[in-house]
Amino acid sequence: MKYGVIWLLALAMLNSCMEDDEFWGLNRPGNDGDVGGVFVVCEGNFMYGNASLSYYNSEKGEVLQDIFYDTNALPLGDVAFSMNIRDSLGYIVINNSGKIYIINTRTFEFVGKITGLTSPRYIHFINDSKAYVTDLYARSIAIVNPVTREITGSIEVRSGGGGFNQHPTEQMVMFDKYLYTNCWSFDNKILVINTETDQVVDSIQVLKQPNSLVLDRDNSLWVLTDGGYEGSPYGVEEAGLLKIRAGSRHVEQVFRFAAGEQPRDLKINGTGDTLYFLNSHVYRMEISGNEAPELFIPAPDGAAVSGGYYGLDVDPVSSEIYVADAIDYVQRGMVIRYRPDGSPVDSFRVGIAPGAFCFKPQ
Repeated sequence: MKYGVIWLLALAMLNSCMEDDEFWGLNRPGNDGDVGGVFVVCEGNFMYGNASLSYYNSEKGEVLQDIFYDTNALPLGDVAFSMNIRDSLGYIVINNSGKIYIINTRTFEFVGKITGLTSPRYIHFINDSKAYVTDLYARSIAIVNPVTREITGSIEVRSGGGGFNQHPTEQMVMFDKYLYTNCWSFDNKILVINTETDQVVDSIQVLKQPNSLVLDRDNSLWVLTDGGYEGSPYGVEEAGLLKIRAGSRHVEQVFRFAAGEQPRDLKINGTGDTLYFLNSHVYRMEISGNEAPELFIPAPDGAAVSGGYYGLDVDPVSSEIYVADAIDYVQRGMVIRYRPDGSPVDSFRVGIAPGAFCFKPQ
């Protein structure tokens, strides 16, 4: 027994002394190469460094757990927040670790990383040699070169003076040469960036705390706001769903929620004509109608200790809906897969606090 303890201590010391991308050697999970599927980004617990990445083969209905660690013998880090795919590479944004890990999406093998980030949230590719990384605290958007994996510049987004509206940036969508990003924490702006000059050229004032945005088939921008929270120093108001014509940058339509509701995770289907979002349950709305969003998939009783589903996304090819239940944020979370008509297809366990999805094309 004592020799086993000594061996474990030695292994722990070895691990702590080595660089995070130099420690290899576990059994590598198999993958079907070009078969489509979905990566499930599991945040883990803040400051625990127990984030993980699961992979679901949507054709076979099979799930592989903790694929990053099992492939590379490397912990994913502290709070895995989002993921994006460019060609055959997957970019996993690790928020509290301030880095982005890059993997081969077919083999799950580590191929590189981007470091030097403050509190990264999302990565968006402008072209093969330029990508933007939004940030919660940096008050700037990092410009990175995906080829060299280096930060090549930044876009200053800080407003003048102190206080609120310092523009912490989140999600990104493109229309023409302009990128739109929402400023969520204690803010009410959508920033417009010219991707040719890497400069903020305009901003759109919306409601308090825009947390997500999508572009529909008609090039209208839809923005979901949560309104803040009771007792917030920034104030609180009713949440809203806003429609903005991307070319005009003017708010055209506003749907308000009841006091106390905090909707989030706005998504759109593969044909760009139906919106989905979480408000404890899953709601949907046609982009062409004037009716309020409808309850689409009710969350089961006891879903997450905070009430309701924790994550949502829609397959851009099949328009199938994936929802995540964090349950108690301690045990492994649950993902449920639904057809576009709302009928269930499958459910499976993943890691702790599944918060985001990334669909791998065939």
